[in-house]
Amino acid sequence: MKPPLRAGLYARVSTADQQTLPLQIADMREYAQRRGWTVIKEVQDVNGGTKQRPKREELIQMAKRRQLDVIVVWRLDRWGRSLADVVHSLEELCARKVDFASVTEGLDFSTPAGRAMSQMLGVFAEFERNVLRDRVRAGLEHARQKGKILGRPATAREKTDEIRELSAKGLNKKQIAARLHIGRASIYRVLEQATASSEPLR
Repeated sequence: MKPPLRAGLYARVSTADQQTLPLQIADMREYAQRRGWTVIKEVQDVNGGTKQRPKREELIQMAKRRQLDVIVVWRLDRWGRSLADVVHSLEELCARKVDFASVTEGLDFSTPAGRAMSQMLGVFAEFERNVLRDRVRAGLEHARQKGKILGRPATAREKTDEIRELSAKGLNKKQIAARLHIGRASIYRVLEQATASSEPLR
């Protein structure tokens, strides 16, 4: 008879939504009990939108050290920032033979149906990447149609004439840099070159 799986429970809430924390923990404990798993670790991340989730990383490291057999979450969006993030982390867990279960979605990779579902997540992640790529392209095209200039801003070399003209009008280097959105070091170089080129030969 195989020993019960060693489970790690992961809960996450925002700083403004901490009231759901007891519910998450209770549901995950009940789920692990029904499956006959032994809960050896419970962790909680509380954040206000930050990408840092140290407790999630702690569970992943335990899984890498073979200290866990399955990680349980209340809902998938508690685990990852995006579908791509979820898929990447789950692929890493699967590669290390660590199962994963989401209570509210009924997703459990320790079952044959759950393992089949895990193979579909990669397809959805690729779909998300394609959608984001198309949105970026559409945004760039819309900007071009509006006449916006895309890419890097013009360099100081391309604005040499404007720099010299403003300097001749009496503006100092700081004022020129602010007006043309160019670093002062670039302004110095352009004006120094202008001065050197205007010196008579001896």
